[in-house]
Amino acid sequence: MTLRNFEIFVTVCDVMNMTAAAERLFISQSAVSQAVTELEKQYGVRLFERLSRKLYLTGAGEKLYGYARHIIGMNEEIDKEMKALGENGPIRIGASVTVATYVLPALVSSFKRTVPGTKITVCEDNTNEIEKRLLSDQTDIGLVEGDILSPNILSTPFSDDELTLICGTGHPFAALSSVDPRKLENEDFIIREPGSGTRKTFEDAMTRGGLTWKAGWVCNSMDTIKEAVMAGLGVSVISRIAVEGEIAAGRLCAKPVTGVRFRRTFKIACHKNKYLTPSMKKFVDYCMNK
Repeated sequence: MTLRNFEIFVTVCDVMNMTAAAERLFISQSAVSQAVTELEKQYGVRLFERLSRKLYLTGAGEKLYGYARHIIGMNEEIDKEMKALGENGPIRIGASVTVATYVLPALVSSFKRTVPGTKITVCEDNTNEIEKRLLSDQTDIGLVEGDILSPNILSTPFSDDELTLICGTGHPFAALSSVDPRKLENEDFIIREPGSGTRKTFEDAMTRGGLTWKAGWVCNSMDTIKEAVMAGLGVSVISRIAVEGEIAAGRLCAKPVTGVRFRRTFKIACHKNKYLTPSMKKFVDYCMNK
């Protein structure tokens, strides 16, 4: 039995007249009569008594009227909720560490003021893990600093970033205006884990410069990296935006490396076959235009 049958039946109940119901619904009277007859055949009951050219609801008709009203109301609620989900539906974001820590909070806060009511959840991990989440549909949109390798993931740059060499204030590099790249080969690096976009940018730049390096400490926390560098346990290459506060406070030193630049872009990524709801599209557009 279709929803339309119930809508026609309820309209007849409301006006208790087949002709008036047909006029209200902009259909023929025969279509109204047919819809009611189909309901009566479906349930094996009489829904109306027809006495002296007037309609009267039977006991079964009254019972069905309540159910039909409920069904129509539920359908309207479903329609309303589904459309709301489309316009302001949830967004699952996966963000690599630098983006999640220094870019995403302000971005999400600003977006939610622009599109209030949007529910956003965030998973923070390195670029490789975010890529896996996109491939398995655990995440809708990725914001990453590393390279996406899968041909099934589409990525587009949305912001530039540059890494910088940092050292403690007591380190010999602190007194230099710039650092000879060959001196880096003698240092212990406090470095991110494999799969990190920050590490990949660092490794690629060192390879292009024909430079070797050694890891003194591998971790997945930028706070740990900064604390270890401040404690004099080594040097690091990290996103400039991650250390601006410590540099301004005189707790860390940032030094250029002669002839070596650690440049990269932050990228927004989605599975090529992912259906983007209107709210997801709004977020992507928002990121691209910020």
